[in-house]
Amino acid sequence: MSALSENRRGYRSLTLLGVALLAVSGAACEKGTVPAGAAGRAKAQETRPVRVVAAAVERFPRTVTVTGTLAADEEVVAGFKVPGRVSELPVDLGSPVRKGQVLARLDPTDFRLRVEQAEASLRQVRAGLGLPPDGPGEQVDPEKTASVREARAVLEEARLSRDRLERLWEKDYVARAEFDAARARFQVAEGRYQAALEEIRNRQELLAERRSGLSLARQQLADAVLHAPIDGAVRERRASVGEYLAAGAPVVALVRVHPLRLRVAVPERDASSVRVGQPVRVRLEGDAADHSGRVARLSPSIQEQNRTLIVEAEVANPTGRLRPGAFARAEIVVEADRSAVIVPAAAIVTFAGVERVFVVADGRAVERRIRTGRRAGDRVEVLEGLSAGDPVVVSPGNLAGGQPVTAAR
Repeated sequence: MSALSENRRGYRSLTLLGVALLAVSGAACEKGTVPAGAAGRAKAQETRPVRVVAAAVERFPRTVTVTGTLAADEEVVAGFKVPGRVSELPVDLGSPVRKGQVLARLDPTDFRLRVEQAEASLRQVRAGLGLPPDGPGEQVDPEKTASVREARAVLEEARLSRDRLERLWEKDYVARAEFDAARARFQVAEGRYQAALEEIRNRQELLAERRSGLSLARQQLADAVLHAPIDGAVRERRASVGEYLAAGAPVVALVRVHPLRLRVAVPERDASSVRVGQPVRVRLEGDAADHSGRVARLSPSIQEQNRTLIVEAEVANPTGRLRPGAFARAEIVVEADRSAVIVPAAAIVTFAGVERVFVVADGRAVERRIRTGRRAGDRVEVLEGLSAGDPVVVSPGNLAGGQPVTAAR
């Protein structure tokens, strides 16, 4: 009997608990509480203020997006044309240089001595020709030189003596041997005269040779100073002061940093639209600024390995902000005057790869599926799904299709 009593008391407790719960539920209903599903439907019918912009037709150039590497337009390894010991090297890594600027100097002592030696040799030859030691004139009339005048005088005397003895011999006033001796002396004098002329001609050739030797010595003295062949900056210094260098040994490596050359590979499908002179927009890693350039060169053929066209663009770099070797992303503007339907990027909602926007029609949000094209900052090209002038909701968040909205521009 005791067990049965305990069971009955348990049943009475459960019954009382159920009655209490029903009472609480009834009280809650009297205070206006609704189920969760009903609350969601009520929220969907709430009018929501939204910011709306009209889809606009704007100038949106068609571009080809590529990647590439910036390179120096010119790279030069400068070295001396003559051997010698480096006495001065005023530039170092990164030094900006102008064309003609002094990059390095060799010890000029040996070169100056060679110039002095060549000058002395030239003066010696000039003196032998009867020219002043210094002066530009080098043309000599052989007949006016001392040696030729002397030889000519001897020749004239021998000719007169021969002629006189010839007349006397014809009258048998002198022996035949005396006449033959006079004729021989004339021939000897004639030979000496010709030799004197040849000597002057040889000296004239020697004068030209010594003049060339002096020019060469002076050129070597000038070559002991190394000048920058281009405008640019020092990429590498390969010599030090006091080092003896052979002719042609590299001293500094220079690069031209303005303009730079951007080399990119354009896919074959876009190659036909790329032309020389088209503008290029360049952006580098870690640099938010856009840099401008122009297509400068096109390869004449498509590369068979990867089906791309090699294109080179010149990118202005007057301040040296860009550096050769940097990776760059670029857009080649192939159609500058093209128009497109544009919406803000914040108006587009993407879920599971599907792009959507909300437009306002009859006071309600209407969902539209769209297909987008290119992007430029916060502007997005819409290829399908919208028309110009459609009121598009910006930043829709959790806006639902069919929800009442009030548009604010």
